[in-house]
Amino acid sequence: MRTPSRWIVGVVALFAFAGCLPGTAPSQSASSPPAVASSASPTPTGPLIGISQTPGFEIDRLRLPATTARPDGVVDPPSGDGLNAYLRQTIQWRQCAERYQCATILAPLDYANPNREAVTLALARKRATASPKLGTLFVNPGGPGASGRNLVTYFASKGLEQYDIVGWDPRGTNASTPVTCFDDAATDAFNQLDSSPDDAAETEALIAGTYEFAKSCWEHSGELLEHISTIDTARDLDLMRTLVGDSTLSYLGYSYGTQIGAVYADLFPQRVGRLVLDAAVDITDDDTVIQAQGFDLALGNFASWCARQNCGLGTSKDEVLGTITGFLDRLDAQPVPAGVRKLTQSLAVTGIAGYLYGGIPSWQALARDLQAAMAGNGVRLLRSSDGLNGRGDDGHYGSLFYSFPAIGCVDSKDEGVVEAEQRWLADQQKAPIYGKYFGPIYTCALWPVRSAPQFQPTGDGAAPIVVVGATGDPATPYQNAVTMAQQLTSAVLLTYEGEGHGTFGGKSECIDSAVIAYLTQGTVPADDTRCQ
Repeated sequence: MRTPSRWIVGVVALFAFAGCLPGTAPSQSASSPPAVASSASPTPTGPLIGISQTPGFEIDRLRLPATTARPDGVVDPPSGDGLNAYLRQTIQWRQCAERYQCATILAPLDYANPNREAVTLALARKRATASPKLGTLFVNPGGPGASGRNLVTYFASKGLEQYDIVGWDPRGTNASTPVTCFDDAATDAFNQLDSSPDDAAETEALIAGTYEFAKSCWEHSGELLEHISTIDTARDLDLMRTLVGDSTLSYLGYSYGTQIGAVYADLFPQRVGRLVLDAAVDITDDDTVIQAQGFDLALGNFASWCARQNCGLGTSKDEVLGTITGFLDRLDAQPVPAGVRKLTQSLAVTGIAGYLYGGIPSWQALARDLQAAMAGNGVRLLRSSDGLNGRGDDGHYGSLFYSFPAIGCVDSKDEGVVEAEQRWLADQQKAPIYGKYFGPIYTCALWPVRSAPQFQPTGDGAAPIVVVGATGDPATPYQNAVTMAQQLTSAVLLTYEGEGHGTFGGKSECIDSAVIAYLTQGTVPADDTRCQ
C-alpha cells in the first residue's frame, strides 16, 4: 500500500491509505524545518537544504525528540495479564439516543506489549428488531478517520433488521483516543497554503508548513501515531467481534473501510463470515490508476451533463472544463471573498471534490455554486471544502483532518520529498486537472514515525467476500474494486454502472438486493454481476 494520493478523504455520506525496517535517518535537524534553496524551480524543485536529493525508502521521515504526550483516552490497561485481560471485558451499553446505545471498551495501545497502556474505543449500536437474530453487523464509513458511531445513525439498515448494527470510531479518531495536532487557527493557516506550488517560495512554504504540521502531531499525540495502522484497527475489530459473542465477523465497510475488511480477512481468514467491501481502495502496489483520475472522470461526467443542461458554464464538455480550470487558475493569484474568509485555489479544488462525492444529485448544486463563486461569492464552495476537511461552522476542526494523514502515513511507504515531486509530475500526465491541483504530497515524506509492516492482503482461506465498485466513483476509482476482487482470493465483484462514492444504501435496488441477500441468507452473487 502506498502513500495516499491526496489529502482527500474516502468516506461515504459526507453530506448526510491505503514489517518494514526503519528508514534512513534524515539529515535535517529536528529543531528546524527543512528549507528550499533559492534556486529551486517550480516543478520539480531544485536542491533542497536538509532533504535527500535521491529517493530512498522513508529517507526524509522526521526523527524528533521523545515526547511525553498522553492523548485523551490513553489509560492504564485492565487488570489482568496480557490480551486475556482485554478479552474478559464486558461491553456496558447505555442509551445515548432514542434508538441507539453507546459504549466504550479498552484495547492495547501496542498489541505486541498488551501490559502497557490501553486506548479507548467508542462504539454505538442499533439493536436488531427482527428474529431470528443473525448477530452483529459491524460497519465503517471510511476516511480514514470518519466516525463509525455516526454511521450507525444513518446507515441503510432496511432489510438487515436481524442484525445489531455496530459502528465504532477507529483508534486515533473522534471519540476513540484521537490524534491531535495543530489548533484551529494553525490548521486554518495550513489550509491557506498553496498545495500546487508554482515557484520556489510557494514550495518552501508548503514544505515548511507540512514539517510544522507533522511536528505538531508528534508533540501532541506522541507514541499513539505508531499504533494506529489498519493492522491495529483490524485487531481491534477482532477484539470487538469476540466481545459481542460472534464466532465469525459480519462487516460492511465503505471506502477506507474496505481496507480494514481486506486486512482483517488476511489476518483472520477463518473468522470471516460475511464481508461487504463497498467503494474499494487500492490494496495493491500498482499505481496504474490513481485517485486523481477518479476525480477527473467524475468532473468530466459533470461537465458533459452541465453542457446538456445549459447550466451556464459552457455548451460542451470541453468548454465547461475550460471554464472551471480557468476559474481555478485565476484563484491562484486572486482568491474570492467567502464571508469573512477567502476561497483560495486549493480550497476550491477540495470544495468541488466534495460535490463530486454525491454524484448526479449534487451536480445542480455544483453548477449553481460554481457560478456564484465566479461572480464573487465563494461561501458555498468554501463550505463544501470545510465539509471534506472536517471544519465546522464554528471554525473548529474535528479529528478527521488529523487522523486521515496520521493513519494514511503509518499505513504507507514513501521515498522522500524528491520522489513526491516526481510523482506529482507523473500524476499530471494521468490526470491533467486533479493531478495538477492536488500538488506534491509531502505529508508522509515528512511524517514523524515509520510505516507499519507492508503487505498485500489476499484473504487466502476466507469465506466468500463481496466487493462493490461504481464505474463513476470519484474518490476510489472503479479499477480499485476490480483489482481488490482479483487479489482477494475468495472475492466476487458487484459493479454499479453509475456515479458517486459508495453504492449500497439506496442508489441501486439491484445492488441493495444482492448485498442484503448475501448478508442475511449467505447467497453469494455471481461474480462480475453488473447493475445500472
